[in-house]
Amino acid sequence: MNAGGVFFLGLRYLARHRVKTILLVSAFVLAMGLPVSISRVVGHVEAQLRSRAEQTGLVLGAAGSALELTFNALYFTKPGIASLPYSEVEEIHDTGLGQAIPLYVRYAAGDYRIVGTNLDYLDFRKFQFAEGRSLLRLGECVIGARVARENGIQIGDSVISSPESLFDLAGVYPLKMKVVGILESTGTPDDRGIFVDLRTAWIIEGLGHGHEEASELSDDQILERKGDTVRLNASIVEYNEITEENLNSFHFHEEEGKLPLTAILVLPYDEKSQAIFKGRYANKDTRILVTPADEMEELFDTVFRVQRVVLSLLIAVGVAAAALGLIVFLLSNRLRAAEFRHLKNLGASPATMKALIGFEAGFVLLCSGLLTIAVLVLVDWIVPIVLIRLI
Repeated sequence: MNAGGVFFLGLRYLARHRVKTILLVSAFVLAMGLPVSISRVVGHVEAQLRSRAEQTGLVLGAAGSALELTFNALYFTKPGIASLPYSEVEEIHDTGLGQAIPLYVRYAAGDYRIVGTNLDYLDFRKFQFAEGRSLLRLGECVIGARVARENGIQIGDSVISSPESLFDLAGVYPLKMKVVGILESTGTPDDRGIFVDLRTAWIIEGLGHGHEEASELSDDQILERKGDTVRLNASIVEYNEITEENLNSFHFHEEEGKLPLTAILVLPYDEKSQAIFKGRYANKDTRILVTPADEMEELFDTVFRVQRVVLSLLIAVGVAAAALGLIVFLLSNRLRAAEFRHLKNLGASPATMKALIGFEAGFVLLCSGLLTIAVLVLVDWIVPIVLIRLI
């Protein structure tokens, strides 16, 4: 029998026993593809997290968890970390060793984190504006591409901060912020950020507020008047929106240096400056200076240890699946003894029958290999898209 005959008979047999063929292909794809797919997914996650960490020099925060500080400063999570005063920014600037970018990442508007910072952060991340402009005054905000896309927000619309709890009447006062800029997509957590001036973030917390001019208030709104000092009645309602008319009435009762930050991005000018910064904060009990890249390294050391265990188990499962497929294939050939006997009676040589078995095995393995490659290509294509939405 020539090669064409072997090809024809092999395909006819596989088509007739398509369920068995599909099960064999699935078993081999599972055995080959699952462990590699998991490694690819972890690799994409690692690349995404490491990239942002390596772009950031150092992060200064209050003493506590280094990993939580890193995630607050880089990924805008863990809002409940301890704070440090703004005066730390001024101290870093005074050293002349590097740039300090303050962050106050505690509050949110719905599912999106409000990032209190200054214009240096926008320059540092090299943001490009899809629409609008940058921050100019209190009460304005610039939103990430995903915030705009998922909520249909346009320039001139408003975003309202969320209270920490439904009944927290004395705590966070919801602030209506005008959207003046929409950033181009970066594929980073910045796409989910709402960026405001630090003072706007402090106003959300209630550290600054605006109210009517005391000279314009009625007597029942004033508790006490002593010269130029006026104590106001608690019935005076604070503004929940900063406008041109009330902008000048907003003020803070604390010195700026005492107002809180959750983190400071420290960007040393050179390696020597970085070493000096690390030495300066090494023995401070109330402060912690972390290198984000090192924190990600420790995180992934743990992830990789878990991954190795999981992959070992998956490889064992894959070997078992492949072995099961092989057993099914061998048993199938045993059941075909009568078929092979008829072929022999029709004049088929032993080499022809071996060619038939080899063709069927090769077809299953070839399909399994192609499908495995297709699955890996699909993983490489889908995972980055999903990560942009999750991270």
